[in-house]
Order: sequence, then structure tokens, then C-alpha cells
Amino acid sequence: MHWSLVVPLKPLALAKSRLAAAAGGALRPHLALAFAQDTVAAALSCPAVRDVAVVTDDPLAAAELAALGARIVPDLPAAGLNAALAHGADTVRAERPGAAVAALNADLPALRAAELAQVLALATQFPRAFLADSAGIGTTFLSAAPGVELSPAFGGPSRNRHLRSGAGEIAVDGVDSVRRDVDTPDDLRAALALGVGARTAARCAALPLALPGGAHEEGL
Repeated sequence: MHWSLVVPLKPLALAKSRLAAAAGGALRPHLALAFAQDTVAAALSCPAVRDVAVVTDDPLAAAELAALGARIVPDLPAAGLNAALAHGADTVRAERPGAAVAALNADLPALRAAELAQVLALATQFPRAFLADSAGIGTTFLSAAPGVELSPAFGGPSRNRHLRSGAGEIAVDGVDSVRRDVDTPDDLRAALALGVGARTAARCAALPLALPGGAHEEGL
């Protein structure tokens, strides 16, 4: 099965506010863009991924991510994260009604294609499936098989909401890069320890973070 991924990205000026203390007002939007670029580049290099639709109204992010090969979907609902994800999934299926779709966070700068492929393979066992984040509280991935509504419930303690909605939880070790979203300086240190993509590594070079970061090649 090949998947269409839907990646939501809010305007860069508003993104990653909890990184302001570490990144500052000027660098923070560029860091958010680097996260998204490394996420999308790794996702597009995954053999199980057919395409990536990024839902965003940010013109800079749209241009940069389109250059990587992503399809840009304007956030017409403008009603928050879950509405953007549902709109992205509907847009994909308006063209391909039988598409298998999955929502993926835009802040997975350590994402590796091989680990994403593991998650997608396990997702085929469920009508809907999700992967909890590293803390076991939120969600970084939610999938819907052909003919099944995505019904996203991201934000805050979304693991429990997705469980209550009937989605199957993907329980597998060795996919840390798919779980490691970045909201705080501690999250960023953890992602750097895993090994982030080249764009995030370059942006982080100027940050006074305790852990050294390393870049990995896209698709590893």
C-alpha cells in the first residue's frame, strides 16, 4: 500500500512559541521551517509514501516545501489543526477517492524514512491507527485506510482521544524518529541526540544547546 501524507504547518511567525527562549524571535520561524523541510524530505524519500500534502497558508513555507516536491494545500477552513488535517485528507481524496491517508506532524526533524516505513506497514493492519509521541501523551501520526475517515483529534493529550475514537495504537520499538516531535528546548536536545536532518542541524549550529547535534542523510 502506498500512502498520501498530510502535514499541517501553521504560519511560521506563530510556530514553535515554546522555543522562543532558546531560539529567539528571529531564528524561531526559520527553525520551524527547517523542522518541516527535514520532515517532508524524509517522508518523500520513504518508498511507502506516494505523495505529501502540506496544509499551510505561509507563503515562504509553501515555496520551500513545494520545491522539495510537496503539494501545497491552502488552509481554507482556517479553524485549527484538526480542521486543517481533515481538509488536507479531503483534498487528497477528492482526486483519488481510494487513497490511504495519514497525518504526520511537521516537527519531526530527526525523521528517518526506514522508521516511517515500519509505522506505515503496521498501520495497514487497522482501519485507523496512530502512533503516540515520545512522552506517550500526544500523537505524531494518524492513518486511515481507503474508505475510512481520518477523524483527527490532535492537540494536548491526543493519545487517549485517538484510543477512545477506536483507532488502533501502533506499538513498536525502534521508531523513535517518528515519535520525536519538537516543542521545547528539551525536545530539541533529544532530537539532536537522535540525529536531525541537515537543515535543522544548520539552524541549530547557532543555538546554545547543551547537546551537540548531528545531521543525518535524508532517507536513512
